Amino acid sequence: MRIAFCINKYFPYGGLQRDFMRIAKEVLSRGHAVRVYTRQWEGDKPAEMEVVKVPTTSFRNIGKNVQYFRWVQKHLQSNPVDKVVGFNRMPGLDVYFAGDVCYAENNKNRGFFYKLSSRYRHFCAFEKAVFSKGLKTKILLLTNKNKLDYQKHYDTEDDRFYLLPPGIDFDRKYDRQPEGSREAFRQEFGIEPQQKLLLQVCSNYELKGVDRSLKAIAALPEKLRKNIVFFVVGQDSPDKMRQLAQSLHVEELVHFFGGRDDIARFMLGSDLMLHPARHEAAGIVILESIVSGLPIIVSGACGYAPYVQEADAGLVLSEPFEQNEYNRAIQTVLSNTVQLNKWNKNAKEFADHANLYGLASKAADIILE
Repeated sequence: MRIAFCINKYFPYGGLQRDFMRIAKEVLSRGHAVRVYTRQWEGDKPAEMEVVKVPTTSFRNIGKNVQYFRWVQKHLQSNPVDKVVGFNRMPGLDVYFAGDVCYAENNKNRGFFYKLSSRYRHFCAFEKAVFSKGLKTKILLLTNKNKLDYQKHYDTEDDRFYLLPPGIDFDRKYDRQPEGSREAFRQEFGIEPQQKLLLQVCSNYELKGVDRSLKAIAALPEKLRKNIVFFVVGQDSPDKMRQLAQSLHVEELVHFFGGRDDIARFMLGSDLMLHPARHEAAGIVILESIVSGLPIIVSGACGYAPYVQEADAGLVLSEPFEQNEYNRAIQTVLSNTVQLNKWNKNAKEFADHANLYGLASKAADIILE
C-alpha cells in the first residue's frame, strides 16, 4: 500500500512528531510505501521515506493551513495513494491521529467577537471536517479524555474512535542506561550532592507551563531554594521565560537547553520532573519520566496524568490550576526525600509491568486494515 502522512511541521523533539515518526517507520517496516507532506522538516530524513515539501506563502497560520491543504489535495490527485493519515486536522483524511485537544471545547468560553474571527471559523471548520457525524475518518486516540468533547460538538460515532496504547521508546527506560549514568551526568553539570535537580521537558514553554514552574520556584523558602537547580529542555525560544526568571530573581537557578537527543540522561540525573501544562491531549514526557524512575508533578489537564496516579509515581494537581497549590506541592515534595525515593521505586516497578510501548504497532494495524 501507499500511505500519505500529513504533518505541518516535523522536528525530532516534539511529542506529536515523535509519534508520527514511530508510526511511519512501523508502516515502512511492513513493506509499505510512505510519503510525507510537510511545510517544514528539521532533522534527518529516513532514506526510504519520501518527504514532499509543501510551499506556502501566507504570513498567517490559517492562510498557511489552507494553502497546505489545497496544495496537498492537488498533488494527491495526480499522485494518488491508498490512505491519507493526518497529524493535523484537515478535510479528506482517512485516518486522523488526535494529538491535540478539541478546539471547539477548548475555546467555548471565548467572547462573541472571537467566535466571529477568521481564526476561530477556520479551525472549527477543519476540526468539523474530521469529526462530523457521517464521515468515515478513523480517529486514533491517545486517551479517552477528549472523546466526549468531540462527541459533544460533532456527534461523532463511537465506532470511529480507536484508543491506542502509549508508545514509549525502550531506550528511555531506567534499566537501558549505562551503569553510573546518574553520577556522571550530575558531575558533568556540576550538580552538588545536596542539590535537587528539577527538570521540565517541552517544546512550547508557555503552553506547558514553564512560567508556572518559575513562579513556584520563586515562592520556595530560601532554605530550599538555595539547594535546587532547574533545567528546562526543549525546542523553543527561552527569551520570554528568561526575562520572567530575572524578574522573579531566580535566573541563577535556571538553565535553558535546546532540543536534545539525550533526554534519558537528563531524566536519570534529575530528582523531580515538572509538567504543569495548560492543556495536553496526552503528554508523552509524563510516561517517559515514569519509565525513567523520575517522580513527577503534573497538571490534571494532561491526558496521561492518570498514569501518574496509577503508578503512584508523583502528584497530579487539581483542575482548574491553582498556582498556590503548585507552589505548596513542590515545597512539600522537596522537603520529603523519603517520598521521592518511594515514587522512584514505584515508577520503576510500573515501567517493568505496564503496557506502555505498543502505540506504533497498533496504529499501523488500524491504518493498514
